[in-house]
Amino acid sequence: MNTSLLPYAFAYKHHFFEQSLIVLADCFEWMTRVPEASIHAIVTDPPYGVKEYDFDQLEKRANGNGGLWRIPPSFDGHERSPLPRFTALTETDLARIEDYFIAWAKSALRILRPGGHIFLASNALLSQMVFTAITHAGFEYRGQVIRLVRTLRGGDRPKNAEQEFTNVCTMPRSCHEPWGIFRKPLPNGMKISDCLREFGTGGLRRKPDGNPFEDVIESKRTPQAERKVADHPSLKPQSLLRQLVYASLPLGEGVVVDPFMGSGSTIAACEAIGYTSIGIERYEEYYLLAQKAIPALARLATKETQMSLSLI
Repeated sequence: MNTSLLPYAFAYKHHFFEQSLIVLADCFEWMTRVPEASIHAIVTDPPYGVKEYDFDQLEKRANGNGGLWRIPPSFDGHERSPLPRFTALTETDLARIEDYFIAWAKSALRILRPGGHIFLASNALLSQMVFTAITHAGFEYRGQVIRLVRTLRGGDRPKNAEQEFTNVCTMPRSCHEPWGIFRKPLPNGMKISDCLREFGTGGLRRKPDGNPFEDVIESKRTPQAERKVADHPSLKPQSLLRQLVYASLPLGEGVVVDPFMGSGSTIAACEAIGYTSIGIERYEEYYLLAQKAIPALARLATKETQMSLSLI
């Protein structure tokens, strides 16, 4: 148990793993209590502050009724997972998302050390708005990691007119997932080398073979073995997350936070590579799931992790 993380539990319900801490709390409230400039990196897949993860919408999804979730039919023998209806968002919903991310990023800016990075999952429909909101809060935009993955999102013919317009699709078939990269500005006049020495931040960690971290990662859909461990609607694969969290700490030391932990896949990735991390989750159902899922996911071998560990 990493007792150095105990001050970050505050009075919330919490649970320790070998290198990590998970906390049952609302991340906005938790971040107000975190000491300023004490976190080295944030790696997260947020719910976008809209209604898709509210309990009533999750219940509709589980019952196959949809709600805000689109329940697609099977496609060429493949069962397609439910997806949030981002195309159905109103102007009010979009404004809510923008305000949400500006407020969240301001809190993140306070707790991150100078030069600390955020890796934030998004999608092609919302990334421009979300990434702009985070820069408006004071972060530097440092590019994107493009996860190459065919998710079966998009590519559909017009609803209820599939036979009439057989050669039309309403939007492109998605073949990538954008992850925004942001950095808290360095103090005026400070060089990256000075930031690395003083704060342990400012850059990204090179791959174990010495090559630079790259902004395109080929990634398969999350394996069934991982989905059986952690039944969460937006579960990311360990093969991807372990590469992202590895890059987030340039010196391989520090604390990685996932403020939207879900079932704990980011924390599991940190555990798998020996990083210290904190996960925050406001829904007790997912918090309890994470207690079991994190050690199980961390134990799973991935081709990428095996290759990386052999070079460390």
